Amino acid sequence: MVETSPFPADTEHVITTSKVNFFYGATQALFDITMDIPGRRVTAFIGPSGCGKSTFLRIFNRMNDTIAGTRLEGDVRINGEDIYRNGSNVVRLRRKVGMVFQKSNPFPKSIFDNVAYGPRIHGTHDKQQLAEIVEKSLIRSALWDEVKDRLESNALGLSGGQQQRLCIARALAVGPEILLMDEPASALDPKSTIRIEDLIGELRNEYTIVIVTHNMQQAARISDYTAFFYEGHLVEFNATKKIFTKPREKQTEDYITGRFG
Repeated sequence: MVETSPFPADTEHVITTSKVNFFYGATQALFDITMDIPGRRVTAFIGPSGCGKSTFLRIFNRMNDTIAGTRLEGDVRINGEDIYRNGSNVVRLRRKVGMVFQKSNPFPKSIFDNVAYGPRIHGTHDKQQLAEIVEKSLIRSALWDEVKDRLESNALGLSGGQQQRLCIARALAVGPEILLMDEPASALDPKSTIRIEDLIGELRNEYTIVIVTHNMQQAARISDYTAFFYEGHLVEFNATKKIFTKPREKQTEDYITGRFG
C-alpha cells in the first residue's frame, strides 16, 4: 500500500487529493490517487513517459478542462477549497496556481508587456504599479540584470534559457501561491538548466512548487519530496532522500537504478 503523507505532523498541506481518477474519453489515465502536497516545498513527479505525471499536475489548475472529453472523479482541494465544485472560479484558480510549460512560450511582445500581461488582464493598468510588478517579477526570476536596459525589446530575441525565466516571471507577476512546472528545463542547455534549478531553489521559500521531470538527478537535486508514477498509479511518495536512497517499493528502485523506464 502506498504511504501518501510522509510528513511531520504539523506540516501544512496546500494541495490535497483523494481517490482521484481521470479519463481521456474512455481511456483511464489516473487511478485512485491520494496525495498531500506540502506548502513552500518542492515536490517532484517522476516516472516514464505516459505514466500520468503531467496529467496529474494539470489537474491542480484545471488545465485538463481545455481538452474535450476529459473527466475527473475524486476530490481535489487547494487550501481546503474544492476546486472542482460547481461554480468554482477557474480564472481565480489559475491566478493562484501559475504554470510554466516544457517549451518556453513568450508572447510576440516586448519583455515588459510579457510580464505585465497577466496583471493587466486582472485589472491593473496603473503604469507605475505595472512597472513595479514587472521589475519585482524579473528580479525574482533572476532575469532583471540581463534585461533591465531592454524591456521594450521583443521577448522572442531572448535566448532559450532567458525565455523560460521570462515565462516564470510572467507566472509570478499575478501573485500566485503555487507554481506548477512541467519539464521546465528539458529543452535547455546544461548551463541554462542550472540557472533554472538555482531559481527553483530560491523560490521554494515563497511558493509551493510542483515539478514534473524526466531527469531523476534533477529531482534528487532540487526537490524535498518525490512521487513516482507508473501507468497512471502512484507507486510511492516520500521524502526525496528516502526515495533515492531507500525506496520502499521494488518498482521504484528498479526505475531509479535504470532497470526499466
